[in-house]
Amino acid sequence: MAIDTAPAPARPAEAPQGRRKGGGKPSSLLTVLTWILALGFFSPVIWMVLTSFKQESAAASSPPTFFFEPTLDQYRAVLGAGAGPYFLNSVIATGVSTVLVIILAVPASYALSIRPVKKTQDVLFFFISTKMLPVVAVIMPIYVIAGQLNMLDNIWTLVILYTAMNLPIAVWMMRSFFQEVPAEVLEAAQMDGAGLLKTLRSVLMPMVAPGLAATALICVIFAWNEFFFALNLTAAKAATVPVFLVSQMTSEGLFLAKLSAASVLASLPVVLAGWVAQKQLVRGLSMGAVK
Repeated sequence: MAIDTAPAPARPAEAPQGRRKGGGKPSSLLTVLTWILALGFFSPVIWMVLTSFKQESAAASSPPTFFFEPTLDQYRAVLGAGAGPYFLNSVIATGVSTVLVIILAVPASYALSIRPVKKTQDVLFFFISTKMLPVVAVIMPIYVIAGQLNMLDNIWTLVILYTAMNLPIAVWMMRSFFQEVPAEVLEAAQMDGAGLLKTLRSVLMPMVAPGLAATALICVIFAWNEFFFALNLTAAKAATVPVFLVSQMTSEGLFLAKLSAASVLASLPVVLAGWVAQKQLVRGLSMGAVK
């Protein structure tokens, strides 16, 4: 009699206990907790916007006033307090310094990534080490030098300082973006007879455009929000928006609603810039994240 020695069919593997079907989908509870956490982080901004539409008496009331009649008086007061020159100075200092940073960072990051120079790591460490020095440690020599050059209360002093402040970060960021460019693309451009400038302008820049936008936006945010240099090196002619915000705080009287309105106006340019460039920002910040 023949004996059937065929192996028994394998039993389907049982799913691990405790694992739900469709494990990639977050649960409803986790989604709710995420929204609560996000709203918790964003609640100070919401409260600032609401306070900007209150009268000063309602803004300083205790307990807080949740139901009130909205008014634009605080925005009229801010605009009537001469905020225009402060915003113009911030636009000039931020815009010009960002353009200079991009112009200087692109060739530097190209040299440190695609055409590495000698002791590249030492150069990179030197760039980032400049960010480790406390700003308060250098304000005195900068103040003395600016005074001797008659550059105090001058917007171009802030342009130079903001360029130097953001350049190391821009070089590091752009270097990671350039390293993502395939070597085959550069070899093909070289075989087609493209020179260095043409390769950089026509081949590399379109490929790293999202990273360039992300770098420019971060430089804009840092320069627009900078306060220490603007406070100590400017007086009346070159003061920027952060200095104007401080001027709205008084030792007598109420100023919370007016300060909130000024803060909303000061935040709008950066928020709008981030909203317009959000796709490029997300793509740019994720370019060097995955190797």
